[in-house]
Amino acid sequence: MAAVKKAHGKSKTKNELENEDHNDTLEAEKGDNENAKRKKKKKRNKKSGGEAESSAADDDWFQELKENDMKILGDQMRTGLGLAGDVSGGSSKKKKKQQQKLANSQTNIDSVISVAEQIIPPKLPICDQFPDRKYPVGEILEYVIKNDDRTAVNRFTTEEKKALDAMQSEMYADVRQAAEAHRQTRKYMQKIIKPGMTMIRICEELEATARRLIKEDGLKAGLAFPTGCSLNHCAAHYTPNAGDTTVLQVTDVCKIDFGTHINGRIIDCAFTMTFDPKYDKLLEAVREATNTGIREAGIDVRLCDIGEAIQEVMESYEVELNGKTYKVKAIRNLNGHSISPYRIHAGKTVPIVKGGESIVMEENEFYAIETFGSTGKGYVHDDMEVSHYMKNFDVGHIPLRLARSKQLLNVINQHFGTLAFCRRWLDRLDQTKYLMALKDLCDKGIVSPYPPLCDIKGCYTAQFEHTILLRPTCKEVISRGDDY
Repeated sequence: MAAVKKAHGKSKTKNELENEDHNDTLEAEKGDNENAKRKKKKKRNKKSGGEAESSAADDDWFQELKENDMKILGDQMRTGLGLAGDVSGGSSKKKKKQQQKLANSQTNIDSVISVAEQIIPPKLPICDQFPDRKYPVGEILEYVIKNDDRTAVNRFTTEEKKALDAMQSEMYADVRQAAEAHRQTRKYMQKIIKPGMTMIRICEELEATARRLIKEDGLKAGLAFPTGCSLNHCAAHYTPNAGDTTVLQVTDVCKIDFGTHINGRIIDCAFTMTFDPKYDKLLEAVREATNTGIREAGIDVRLCDIGEAIQEVMESYEVELNGKTYKVKAIRNLNGHSISPYRIHAGKTVPIVKGGESIVMEENEFYAIETFGSTGKGYVHDDMEVSHYMKNFDVGHIPLRLARSKQLLNVINQHFGTLAFCRRWLDRLDQTKYLMALKDLCDKGIVSPYPPLCDIKGCYTAQFEHTILLRPTCKEVISRGDDY
């Protein structure tokens, strides 16, 4: 055996060799420890970066569920088509056949998965998404300062107003929970509403989604009023009754108006959907008019001043349809309104044309700021079959002779109270042959019908609406979202 030599060429002794081996072992162990630390640090950084990247990309709370469902769906389809497993084994002829089959079917699989992605509705209730009850806050706006008015500045900074604001935290949490349910519901519906769907299917899917998100619980939590899906010249209060076969068309202008509530704190919010860009100017006019109303609203602001500002903005727009130019008109007999617990129309109206009442807005009031634009006369009338009903808020005891009327009134009191309802909702509660009893309640003034409101046939109407709260310190657009 040849002797191991030192660097300067002399032979090493046995002890020197043993000492050097020991030192090499220590250095190797030290190097391994340093490498291990570096790997752990790199792994932690990678994990941290991955979590941040995932958090940024996952804008939907159900993204992970959707991805898992899509993977399972793809695997199941491939298995059903005989495409699962490795195609690299077997004979050359079999391999080519499997590869060809995979290539031919891949387009169909991707198409089905794409459709499936659109039909997965949100399922986790809002209260479970935010167990600490710290729900997303709406858009915060300072009150407009006019001339020498310093009220807005004082309201936003004074400790007294901040204390008054803090006293309402539970009420704010309720209404923000309802608003988040509305936002997530409409975000889903905006993806799935397409021409060719029946209006009943659209309404039932929307209402089922909203009920899951709001975690419906009798009169404590649920839907505030039936889903409005008024089309074209019909501006408001249309929802399909049982047997209605109306189908959404590519050329339709559809107003989606629905509400949610927690403990009677109502979110009333609406938007318009179209599938043809020729209506864009009509929608823009109404959207900007609504934003103008929100901007002008505030404590001690006269309602008539808001209406004048809304009309000025909306009627500055024109829209060209089929080679003809139409001026966008504010529908003068439709208004926004104040909202109170379990009462969608609380007494004050917010006009959308000049010449309204000089009543002022007050602190802690809720308002639905909604505007309607039309290419027709700008005036609506009752038309078509009634679907919306609501028990009168201030009605006292009225004796009823018909037993069926008494029973129907008990159902209304138990499930709806003074919130609006529709025939489909009575059908859902297994009520049958109730039309005569419902008419009896209407005739006696206990329940009021709200028929669809329509402009002249052939015209188009659009609507946008938000719910605002006049807090002591600021103005909060509770229902504001990324969409509008």
